[in-house]
Amino acid sequence: MKILLLHQYFLGKNQGGGARFNEMTKVWADEGHSVTVIAGLRSYSDTEYPEWKGKSYAFEKDFYKNTDVHRCYMSDSSHKPGFLSRMWGYFSFVFSSTWAGLFKVKGKYDLMIVSSPPLFVAIPAYILSSVKRIPLIFEVRDLWPESAIDTGMISNPLLIRFSYWFEKTIYKKAKLINVLTPAFREKLIKNKNIPANKIIYIPNAADFSVAEKAAKNFDAKKFRKEEGIDDKFVVTYIGAHGIANHLIQIIEAAEKLQDTNVLFQLIGGGMTKNALVKEAKARNLQNVRFVGRVDKTMAFKYILASDIGTSVLKKVDTFKTIYSNKTFDYMSCKKPILLAIDGVSRQLVVEEAKCGVFAEPENADDIAEKVRQYIRGDYNMKEQGENGYRHAKEHFDREELANKYLKEMQRLTI
Repeated sequence: MKILLLHQYFLGKNQGGGARFNEMTKVWADEGHSVTVIAGLRSYSDTEYPEWKGKSYAFEKDFYKNTDVHRCYMSDSSHKPGFLSRMWGYFSFVFSSTWAGLFKVKGKYDLMIVSSPPLFVAIPAYILSSVKRIPLIFEVRDLWPESAIDTGMISNPLLIRFSYWFEKTIYKKAKLINVLTPAFREKLIKNKNIPANKIIYIPNAADFSVAEKAAKNFDAKKFRKEEGIDDKFVVTYIGAHGIANHLIQIIEAAEKLQDTNVLFQLIGGGMTKNALVKEAKARNLQNVRFVGRVDKTMAFKYILASDIGTSVLKKVDTFKTIYSNKTFDYMSCKKPILLAIDGVSRQLVVEEAKCGVFAEPENADDIAEKVRQYIRGDYNMKEQGENGYRHAKEHFDREELANKYLKEMQRLTI
């Protein structure tokens, strides 16, 4: 089977971040299928990959086995203030990926997958699937435009109206719609009137292969000593530092925990990172540590050397429907989770997997108190870690889910 994947934020080799489709394409390619990816030249946190600096197009032959990647121009203005800047940030990739799909991607394909958000990436998918006459699978990683509106990324009334109209259009165009949480499925059926038989559920997953690679011969005590954190109770956040993540709540909690040996370790980058660093300095916080972007294996080493991991988001209703990528990373490393996300994530971590505790989002007092409870030993951390690992292994194994996705694709092309 020949698969065309349109994913704006498909990672570069060894890049840290959401590796969902990087891992899945490896599985599909190992099964003998051919994958062509159309992606952007910038990361999700709006950083230009150094190997393609200054380029408007790059082609990576044999990125993985049986996998080629076409990287297209993306403006750096998608996270900047101002309506026109935002629009050019979004639509620069719409134009460049459409061009690449029409003139650089050759041959016939059995199907096409597009992963959203941003929702506008579905515009080139609509065009290419129509021109190339191939069935389209539309994947919903986040409910756009709702999440973009809730976080203030989209506020222009005309753009909001267009987004809702195009959302309906792409749902109608798609042969299958994949959702990453059960809550998404419920929302699409009840609120968007999407037929239930058109929706499939292949959720986010744990990268056990990367976790196992990182853990092999890894000395956590030595690593902690080298990093200067061996005497700390380390709470690690790893991922984007963006508007949606609202990491100021971590800074506020850290200020309330200065009488303890806790260290909040924030790893990654994004549009709010500089402001967060300045805020931590302004409050003279010695218990917040910022680490830059690291590759996936090193990211897992930081998790393995931590006491607990934390997943946090802004307190908006839309985020009650999502699973956080990093939650599965912590589970695969057998780490307890301090979760400041309500809804289905809370149900997964606290009620189903029993691998962590819930703190109210944007409530620094509650976040700080839950950390104090961990420090006091109120929870069996080893048991929570083992619970999370087992639950993820049973329900969220990347390889198994990739094969499930593959079966759905094969069913579509019969």
